[in-house]
Amino acid sequence: MAETEVARIGGGLLVLVGVAKGDTRSEASRLASKTLSLRIFDDADGRMNLAVAQSGGAVLCVSQFTLHADVRRGSRPSYEGAAPAEQAEPLYSAFCSAIEDSGVKCERGVFGADMQLELTNDGPVTIILDTEDLARPRRA
Repeated sequence: MAETEVARIGGGLLVLVGVAKGDTRSEASRLASKTLSLRIFDDADGRMNLAVAQSGGAVLCVSQFTLHADVRRGSRPSYEGAAPAEQAEPLYSAFCSAIEDSGVKCERGVFGADMQLELTNDGPVTIILDTEDLARPRRA
């Protein structure tokens, strides 16, 4: 069976979005805002000083419930922490819509589908954003 390309971007961010049980629309919006504000793209001096919009990049969002894998016991991951699809899909869509509403191009994977991804990683940056981490106070 031939593979069908669903989404593609040039430069920008590949964002794997995992929705946990208990996540809210407000948290999806906050994560989108934080994602857009990260200054992780090079400026003219080669310093990581630009956000995705300033760099002219786009965002490719892919739903990824396996980010919530719990591997603390045994050899088989548990996905109990992941939200069920009926809760996760609207929050995934809310995250993507918040990106689009900012004016940044946002391409989407197919929610819940088995997808093949290709990534050219141009740089050493991989960042995990978690609603629980954002809610914690910073160290003094």
